[in-house]
Amino acid sequence: MKTIFGVRPQVLALALARMAESIGNSFLIVVLPLFIASDFVTGSSFGLTEVAITGVVLSLFGFVNSPLQPFTGRLSDRVGRRKIFVLVGLAVLAVASFGYSLASTYWHLVGLRVVQGLAGALIIPTTVALVNDLATDENRGGNMGTYNTFRLVGFGVGPVAAGGVVAAGPYSLSIGGLALSMSGFDAAFYFAASTALVSLLLVWFTIRDPDIEPTPEGTSSGSIRVFDREGDRLLDPIFTLGIVAFFMAVGIALFATLGDIVNQRLDQGPQMFGLQFAAFIFAQVLLQAPIGRATDFYGRKPFIVAGTVLLVPTTLAQGFIMDSWLMFGARFAQGIAGAMVFAPGLALAGDLAPADESGATLSVLTMAFGFGVAFGPLLSGFLVGFGFHVPFVFGAVLATIGVVLVQTQVDEVLSLSDPDAGGSGVGAGE
Repeated sequence: MKTIFGVRPQVLALALARMAESIGNSFLIVVLPLFIASDFVTGSSFGLTEVAITGVVLSLFGFVNSPLQPFTGRLSDRVGRRKIFVLVGLAVLAVASFGYSLASTYWHLVGLRVVQGLAGALIIPTTVALVNDLATDENRGGNMGTYNTFRLVGFGVGPVAAGGVVAAGPYSLSIGGLALSMSGFDAAFYFAASTALVSLLLVWFTIRDPDIEPTPEGTSSGSIRVFDREGDRLLDPIFTLGIVAFFMAVGIALFATLGDIVNQRLDQGPQMFGLQFAAFIFAQVLLQAPIGRATDFYGRKPFIVAGTVLLVPTTLAQGFIMDSWLMFGARFAQGIAGAMVFAPGLALAGDLAPADESGATLSVLTMAFGFGVAFGPLLSGFLVGFGFHVPFVFGAVLATIGVVLVQTQVDEVLSLSDPDAGGSGVGAGE
């Protein structure tokens, strides 16, 4: 099987597709709060304040798709196909994104966000399982790292461009002598829908399902294993990796809801907060692929342990820093820690997963990460009332528990490659 810098061509195509979809989907993180605050949305807000309904709408995506991921991942194992789940999910995502242009009440937004959550449940675990199916033990880390890098590039680019698209509206178009006009919000929603369609076309024409045997009915319990049934550990290693992914996601998401408080505390503007928020993504984009590749040669567990150790001080420091650039540095260092945890964790889970159960196995980690991203902002909004440092102390405690768990409950299973021997390295064929 040919590789490009150790990465399968189909994985690169899938990574590009996820990048396109992530650009449009992350658009909504910026656009929806502005849309809710505008005169375009009216009607009952369910007794909630505008800020509260915004939080609910944004969080619904994670709360809907996360618990469904093990089911869709396991179903893709049962039928032995991933691509159809991705295509259906992208189609649903495109329709829902377009639907925002027709929305006029809060319940419309809630309903569309739920539909998008369902689409995410179809896309997220099956794309990760596809990467795992297409990779081998010798290059799984590099493939996972590359896939996550492209996805995060899309996630980082979307919010940067979204505000400008809205602000530049309304737009006037002339098609065949017919004058058309659209608001900045409509343009943003159309763009989000178009990126999902681009992603769908990329998957349709460039990805084929690898040859995997469908999981026979009744051969799997259908439940997440909590306790280790085969080794001498207390907890199942996949479950442990899921807990660590959840702790990491909570820690990085604590910062998200504290913009006004951070800006007042550090005497800075919103632009600086945006830069600090994005610092985590910058580090991930720069380092996920090389770190993932390094785990193919030096093992997964050392990187995961080092990453969870680094999460402790980088999370804790954010509660006490009083300088804007030091805060940027702490967020960037936290991103380095995240890069050492998530992609290697996915690769290790892939090493452990039976060939016909990678969808169900890897969905444990993607579900846990999704829950963490959803819970983090809610936790920080509650805990900050006890003091600005409290959310970050809590996050550091979770990371400390994660260090203990991964050190004691997870074993290295990879037969290490020789980094000087070539293997499936740069440009190598298999």
